[in-house]
Amino acid sequence: MKQIPNVIDLNAYFQRIGYSGDRSPTLTTLQAIHLCHAKAIAFENLNPLLKQPVLLDLESLQRKLIYERRGGYCFEQNLLLRSVLLTLGFQVKNLAARVLWGLPKGSIMPRTHMLLRIDLDGETYVADVGFGGLTLTTPLSLKLDFQQSTPHELFRLIGEDSTYIMQAFTGQEWKSLYLFDLHEQQLPDYEVSNWYISTHPNSPFVNSLIAARPDSDRRYALRNNQLAIHHLGNPTERKTLSTATELRSALEDLFQLELGAIANLDTVLQRLIDNPLNA
Repeated sequence: MKQIPNVIDLNAYFQRIGYSGDRSPTLTTLQAIHLCHAKAIAFENLNPLLKQPVLLDLESLQRKLIYERRGGYCFEQNLLLRSVLLTLGFQVKNLAARVLWGLPKGSIMPRTHMLLRIDLDGETYVADVGFGGLTLTTPLSLKLDFQQSTPHELFRLIGEDSTYIMQAFTGQEWKSLYLFDLHEQQLPDYEVSNWYISTHPNSPFVNSLIAARPDSDRRYALRNNQLAIHHLGNPTERKTLSTATELRSALEDLFQLELGAIANLDTVLQRLIDNPLNA
């Protein structure tokens, strides 16, 4: 088995995301790395779905996301990005959020989402490469009621009393993604949330296949055997995948995952095809 360093391997990471630009801690560098990371490393939950652990130590993150060319969800994605940014000299703090997306108004969820705060040249930004189908593709300025363009949708932050709600303009309306404050989190905070969402029998990450990846002019999204291709400025293309082979091919081709010989994967994919609503 390949020996993985316990410090971030910048060269391997940049090769993985296809970045060859400047490494100085500037806003331009941050924006470029953020976009490259989001496009290259897909959001996916195969480990919880396959009842395999989701490990958050740097060695495991590098093994899975860089060397094995897999993807991951928010804790994995943003912890890896955090290590890169700190090594480059950025000032980074860990934040946590309560997910609002797809939930009835007034729902209160635990803080199961991770994002990053970056303080740079007297300004504050939030970065997040791990929110599934609406993952940011550029960091946002931490300013309220200010529409911000990204390579994909418009985003904005609303809120009051040091509480922020991240919103995206999609489907011709503003939709809330998650709520957060600026209270700094530590790795043990994430480990508790990570264990909960990766093992709880009612967690969607345990019961459904979820994958997402933005590309230059579109977003790919997969939920069980339902594939959606959201074209920027054009209608969404939807397709039902009818075989396990089609499902594996989508994960490998559209989401750019190297699946290799993951134990029991084909069995689980066939189960999704046979019974997609109760997977």
